[in-house]
Amino acid sequence: MHDSYCEFVLPFGSSPKLLEQYTNVHGGIRTGKLMEHLDSLAGSISYKHMLGPGVENLGKIEDTGFYIVTASVDRLDMLSQLDPSRDLRLSGQVIYTGKSSMEVAVTMQTIGMGREEETVLLGRFSMVCRDAARHHARDVHPLIISSPEEQLLYSMGEDMKKRRQSQALRSLSRVPPSSVEAEDLHSFYLKYGQNPKGPEDRVWMGDTKLESCMLMFPQERNVHLKIFGGYLMRLAYELGFSNASLFMRGGHVRFLSLDGIRFAQPVPIGSILRLTSYVLHSTSSAEFPMIVHVAVTANVVDVETGNELTTNEFRFTWCRDDSPAVVPRRTVVPKTYKGAMLWLEGKRALEIGDEIRGLRTNKHEQYRVNSNHEC
Repeated sequence: MHDSYCEFVLPFGSSPKLLEQYTNVHGGIRTGKLMEHLDSLAGSISYKHMLGPGVENLGKIEDTGFYIVTASVDRLDMLSQLDPSRDLRLSGQVIYTGKSSMEVAVTMQTIGMGREEETVLLGRFSMVCRDAARHHARDVHPLIISSPEEQLLYSMGEDMKKRRQSQALRSLSRVPPSSVEAEDLHSFYLKYGQNPKGPEDRVWMGDTKLESCMLMFPQERNVHLKIFGGYLMRLAYELGFSNASLFMRGGHVRFLSLDGIRFAQPVPIGSILRLTSYVLHSTSSAEFPMIVHVAVTANVVDVETGNELTTNEFRFTWCRDDSPAVVPRRTVVPKTYKGAMLWLEGKRALEIGDEIRGLRTNKHEQYRVNSNHEC
């Protein structure tokens, strides 16, 4: 397992010129740009697992005989806010292998300034290996487990894969909502769908739509001569952030998690990409006065026919990290059955996020030890 370990450092604390390239409008770090690096890191880790720890260059895909793509990003959880005055280390390794897939765990840690290292992000990528000639699934090397710590990480990776398969079977695009979810939806409809003058500002889900449309240039290509997945992650993140900011009426908008990405199709160079975003669910908690779950869908547009093909689906969660007194009370309300199912999907995602943040609060030290493990 340790043979696939990779890391690199972004020296924000010691390089003002580099920091300038990553600074956002609030003086913090542009999280979308870091997502580009994380996707690239996950790819490098996967190739290192397949080619061996001594290989420094990938070479041509035709010579290698295989290529690796990102199938999905299961989660990225921001544990604390980034400190621009400290260097940032990104690291990760393969923690589980299937027949043709790999689970890659990644972390971001702030280091330097004479202070203890702090893990600020944990995430996991699902990578798949394909034959370069036939484009079929190709077997990956099995992992050799050499310590109890590695066995723990392997079990975590195995659980991630099983959980992802279970969630796919429970998808509302395949099965109806549970009786509890149906009751929740009906109660919500009675409170907000029929009462436009409720205690909170009602916003129809359809009215939260936000779009961007752009041409895909070759400068953003990956080694497979398609648009780099990390670049798409940044574009989706920034559109989703804009939508969340508009819905929450500005203030200090804080990123909590990337709740899932599905890479269905590659995006060709020269294609026109349409990104469409909606706020799917809004709520509050004892910690945050407003939390929103946002979906971003990426479609490739055929300029001759106008037809669109969905290539990527992204889900994010942001919160308004201000005093409750200054945060507006707004609730997103679905108007159609499809919107209701999306509302329930957003509700599921926020409940999972609450559970993970609760586990992190109760077992932060255990998570920190696991994420800092380096063989």
